[in-house]
Amino acid sequence: MADDLLTIGSGALSATINPIGAELWSLVDAQGRQYMTDADPAFWSGHAPLLFPVVGSLAGEHLQVDGVRYPMPRHGFARRSRFDLVEQTADHARFRLTDSAQTRAAYPFAFVLDMEFRLEGWRLEMAAHVHNSGDRALPFSFGYHPAFAWPLPGGADKAAHSVTFAEPEPAPVRRLTRDTGLLLPRAEPSPVHGRDLALDPALFEADAVVWTDLASRALRYGAPGGTSLDMAFPDTPMLGLWQVPGARYICIEPWQGHADPQGFAGEFAAKPGLVILPPGGVRWFRLSVTVDP
Repeated sequence: MADDLLTIGSGALSATINPIGAELWSLVDAQGRQYMTDADPAFWSGHAPLLFPVVGSLAGEHLQVDGVRYPMPRHGFARRSRFDLVEQTADHARFRLTDSAQTRAAYPFAFVLDMEFRLEGWRLEMAAHVHNSGDRALPFSFGYHPAFAWPLPGGADKAAHSVTFAEPEPAPVRRLTRDTGLLLPRAEPSPVHGRDLALDPALFEADAVVWTDLASRALRYGAPGGTSLDMAFPDTPMLGLWQVPGARYICIEPWQGHADPQGFAGEFAAKPGLVILPPGGVRWFRLSVTVDP
């Protein structure tokens, strides 16, 4: 699998992508400094999976379409599917996943999912493009799940790292059930003070922190006097933050959609947070990461 890794570069940065999942595996600068997770399997061996056609867990690991139940793993099947490389230059790559007999056994819809990566100087631009290639409405969710180094390279202390949102985030946050990963009904007070969230592994002892109605579409992650990452995600109104406490990464995850609410048992198309795309319709989900070294 690692033999298939593809690398693009801009001079300042290089990005390595695995065609399995069209997953970003590495983001490194010209000095060899790594901005992504070390993927230590003692904590979590993922890097930056793409979440499609669901974000999070489904009740019973099934979705229901027209009364028929279909098996669907947490975060969907795209992250473990091989994407075709359809375009490549020195600083750009585009991958494609289309429906097949295998995907329709879990998700009875036609679709085309393109994933693009482009480097420009110190900025990595990613864009997912979902096309409904079928003749019926396409219900789906999409999410990014990148794991960045915590601490970032540059010498700042891990405890000094924070997330600064573009807008104040006073709205309550949600949590997930430990056993099934479903969205709990009870909200918790926001851990954000104004626009600032101090990062502490204790924040994740109850699993991910989930914003189902995020005001911001951009944020900065980093530490004073050290490296920072500026993230922009104009098309995703939800966000998850997660790590296994003690790990050397922090997942900053812009989402369109979330796990099934606890107690949800309806048709998939009725699930909160979904996109319902008409036949022939398209939807973009953009994420940019700019390194400030």
